[in-house]
Amino acid sequence: MRFWVDAWDPAYGTSADPDAVGASGATIDPAVELPAAQWRAIPAPVVAAPAAVHFVDGVRRVDAHVWIDGADGAVAGLAASYAAGVVSCRAGAARADVVDVRRGLFTPAAGATDLRLGPVTYRLRRAGGDDDFQLSRALQNAMAAAEVDCALRARTDGDDLVVLDGPLAARGQLARVLGMVKTHRSTYLEPALNALVRRLGAGERTPVFRLGGDWVRCSWYLRLPGRPGAPWAGIVRVECPDLPPADVVALAGLSQVVLPRYASVEHKDQRAPQNLYPIGGLERLLRRRLGDPLLLDRTLRRAAAAARSPEAVPV
Repeated sequence: MRFWVDAWDPAYGTSADPDAVGASGATIDPAVELPAAQWRAIPAPVVAAPAAVHFVDGVRRVDAHVWIDGADGAVAGLAASYAAGVVSCRAGAARADVVDVRRGLFTPAAGATDLRLGPVTYRLRRAGGDDDFQLSRALQNAMAAAEVDCALRARTDGDDLVVLDGPLAARGQLARVLGMVKTHRSTYLEPALNALVRRLGAGERTPVFRLGGDWVRCSWYLRLPGRPGAPWAGIVRVECPDLPPADVVALAGLSQVVLPRYASVEHKDQRAPQNLYPIGGLERLLRRRLGDPLLLDRTLRRAAAAARSPEAVPV
């Protein structure tokens, strides 16, 4: 397989910069738990925490943008490293139970194959197109699949709670699972309901609402404990699968008991309190496990040059 490595730093995208536009078509049902006219801040219930909480996260890094030689010209792709892992918290102790590092060549190129570079292999992963959006989506989906694999390997009991960093998306197939969204790029609630979010006290949440769209799930806003600041300081949006209302409300209450326990503080984490301690520690561990980006870049460039030489054998 003949290929080239783009000279641009992967952190800046490709030298060809196509536009990628996305829009949310979510529909909202605010009456899952309470009618909209009765919305109010809901305090944390008095319930027992689960014996084990598994915090799941993944990291990704584009090692190089590549161009793969094909019958109709060069086709774009990504050589990327990604990792997933689980920090399990039991009886006051936290441990990284599972860490899984993978590498992939993401491209729709018909003639693409695995890139075997000595001890490192970038497994071929088919993408739906060679624009930045489709390549990034394929990488994100692969990382999400690795996160699900890790969560299934870490869970030891049906009553364990799994907390995923970010929205559920396809990862919502897990049982007793919560997705925690730290950043708020979209407004889901109408103004009268949205105004309740800024009035939440530490540990309080909004009533549950249902989000429709590409996938249906239930959600609520929760304020984590932290230093007072901007109106939305310490606010996270929590998701769970679209379950019977009683089960959703039980999970919402459990989130109020579990998540505030792990809220970070500003002098230890710049993303406090939303970047929970187990998630922050796991991110640092996973990024170290991805390997040296300069060494991988040099290895990819050497392999590309060798593949294009007249005496080259298939990579």
